[in-house]
Amino acid sequence: MNEMTALPHRLDRTVVIGAGRETVFRYFTDSERWAHWWGAGSSIDARPGGRVLIRYPNGVEVSGEVLDVAAPERIVFTYGYAGGNPIPPGSSRVTIRLEPCEGGTKVHLSHEFAEAPVRDAHVPGWRFQLSVFANVVSDEVHAGAEGIADRWFSAWAIAEDAEREKALVHLVMPNVRFRDRFALIDGAAELSAHVAASIRFMPGIRMQRKGAVRHCQGVMLADWVALGSDGAERMRGTNVFVLAPDGRIESVTGLQG
Repeated sequence: MNEMTALPHRLDRTVVIGAGRETVFRYFTDSERWAHWWGAGSSIDARPGGRVLIRYPNGVEVSGEVLDVAAPERIVFTYGYAGGNPIPPGSSRVTIRLEPCEGGTKVHLSHEFAEAPVRDAHVPGWRFQLSVFANVVSDEVHAGAEGIADRWFSAWAIAEDAEREKALVHLVMPNVRFRDRFALIDGAAELSAHVAASIRFMPGIRMQRKGAVRHCQGVMLADWVALGSDGAERMRGTNVFVLAPDGRIESVTGLQG
């Protein structure tokens, strides 16, 4: 793209992705991850002058050139369609900046165009693609979501206080929130005490996950059953987990029945 080309029309969009900045930036430097976001056959050579290739699932192909890289903060590249319509290669510029924030990473996207109608046509596309991006990154960060749910249910059978507290340290955030029909709990220490009381007043009850978990962008649903010492089902329900960017549990809401 000629440096003197005027690109006065800009599309701006900002989203927060529940992952660390280094994790998010890997999707701009690793072709396998880049293709996982955009589509099979997509690739990126993350150095000034490196090629950018996007192959959408519908067969449309976009190409560009990396103009600037500052890991893990920023990447700039040109963007245009291989077929020349609606804009040819080299005729627009994309800048993506990453900023650490509460809840993960704030992704700032700017796409500069020569013409306003072309900019406007790309607004819904970027809304969709950044949503897909958030899901792809979250799926990687929380690939062990089923294990997290299993460890949560197992913790409710740990009778020894020190052992249970040690397990919770690695499983939940210090300010974890837990809500169900019988609990209004804030903090890991209160949670441990609540579990101890449950073991005392409901001896022999154990909880286990039933079926696969469902996960989307840090929110996980896990069905469960509570079994008595005789193996008979005493109750069942669904837990809604909110997961932090580091994989620990921020909150749990238990829905019974």
